[in-house]
Amino acid sequence: MPYTMKTIILSGGRGYRLKEETEFKPKPMVTIGDKPMLWHIMKIYAHYGFRDFIMALGYKGDDIKDYFLNQRMFQYDFTLWTKSRRTQMYHPSGVRNKLDDFRITFVDTGLESLTGERVRRLREYLNRETFMVTYGDGVSDVNIAEILRFHRKKKVIGTITGVHPHSRWGLVRKNEDNMATMFRQKPVLNEYVNGGFMVLEPEFFDYLKPDEMIETGLERLADKRKLAIYTHEGFWHAMDTHQDVETLTALWNKGAPWKVWKD
Repeated sequence: MPYTMKTIILSGGRGYRLKEETEFKPKPMVTIGDKPMLWHIMKIYAHYGFRDFIMALGYKGDDIKDYFLNQRMFQYDFTLWTKSRRTQMYHPSGVRNKLDDFRITFVDTGLESLTGERVRRLREYLNRETFMVTYGDGVSDVNIAEILRFHRKKKVIGTITGVHPHSRWGLVRKNEDNMATMFRQKPVLNEYVNGGFMVLEPEFFDYLKPDEMIETGLERLADKRKLAIYTHEGFWHAMDTHQDVETLTALWNKGAPWKVWKD
């Protein structure tokens, strides 16, 4: 299958709430199971045929480059001749054809750039075509192809995926006598948030100003009634805290609801 439509993954943030992990690596490289969060996101897109990625790099961006440049070395045993740099790979039976088939453009979009500015700096790589954008810290079982079909049907400049967030706190209900009646530990809320998995037309750049968040440009689209929301009622989870890492890792070990691809 040929590479189709470019997908920007916002991969440059520091992830301050994950400092125990991100002090040493960029947030998208925090591992779920034995793979970086970034890999999980890419596998979701690739499952639907979208394998052409642009990494909007920033904080510790070289770590992301290094991972993909040396992915085979991390995955297989090998012998290295240090003087000639020649390597001999040892492929376990049946594994040779399991290397990922991605095309990745790595772009340094600035150490402290906000998300909208990172997207602005990638304009020259997009060839004035429809493109997709997502955050580097969220996974879902959303159907990427369905989002794209929805976007084209709506004939808008932008489409975001609306998902139900998890409360960061446990919720409690009370009765008229101010007596607690029920506890809910970090439930999924009824409201929607922008879960990423966005589709944008090149005209979006007319609504995006320098040095701002991508959400500010999206708000301008909404004001002009040019932003649609694809609502997803299935699984979605962002990785903001160490507890999120533990939750996602436990889900991965049980089969992972976002694992839409086959091994």
